[in-house]
Amino acid sequence: MTAGRTDVRPDGTVPFRATFGRSVGLFAAFRKEQSDPAFFYGKLAHDTIAQLRSYTPLDGRLVVDVGGGPGYFADALRAEGARCLCVDSDAHEMTLHGREADVHAVQGSALDLPLRSGSVDVCFSSNVLEHVPDRIRMADEMVRVTRPGGLVYLSYTLWLSPWGGHETSPWHYLGGSYAAERFTRKNGHRPKNDFGRSMYAAHAKEMLRWVRGRSDVDVVDVRPRYLPTWMKPIVHVPLLREVITWNLLIVLRRR
Repeated sequence: MTAGRTDVRPDGTVPFRATFGRSVGLFAAFRKEQSDPAFFYGKLAHDTIAQLRSYTPLDGRLVVDVGGGPGYFADALRAEGARCLCVDSDAHEMTLHGREADVHAVQGSALDLPLRSGSVDVCFSSNVLEHVPDRIRMADEMVRVTRPGGLVYLSYTLWLSPWGGHETSPWHYLGGSYAAERFTRKNGHRPKNDFGRSMYAAHAKEMLRWVRGRSDVDVVDVRPRYLPTWMKPIVHVPLLREVITWNLLIVLRRR
């Protein structure tokens, strides 16, 4: 929790520094995603919640983690005093890596969230949007369930980034179907992130257009999630942003 911290702003938020050293540490951790998922996801969750605190206080807030899976982000959110509910469409995902099923999790679709409109303080989603076939509908749902004045934190991997094909990268640059088939031939099984089935081509242009088309949200921030602050302007450069941004973060305030 942030109680007693001397760096807490008057509005309850906490400053966050997106430095080059931080980026190096995060990208180094990606190498351990498969071999040590607890380390990787724990580190990512800790970093993400520190970033989220720069936009909104968390202590006592009701946060829904859309696509929360095994609950690493939920653990970090609760450590900050948030009341966190996970929503995931796949029951198996909720117990990955030997994790206990979260008693505060419900099975449900990101495209039709099982929550009342305007019922949560923060609607949070990390690296889920690229795994749904209708990205606009998922984003609409996240705004719908957020109360006026509440925050939407939406982050996802861009298809044309070096990690756009996930474990099938960098062959996704030759086509998602080709990359999935190549992975299958090499490993004897389909990739978990299987293009056209459990992973889709998500672009920055599509979601930035969606943001501009909404009259019920204010833009708090748009930035490359893992990159240092000085690289933030890249999100305004068409085409180049699709490759360099890597992971796009969109933060909105519900009107």
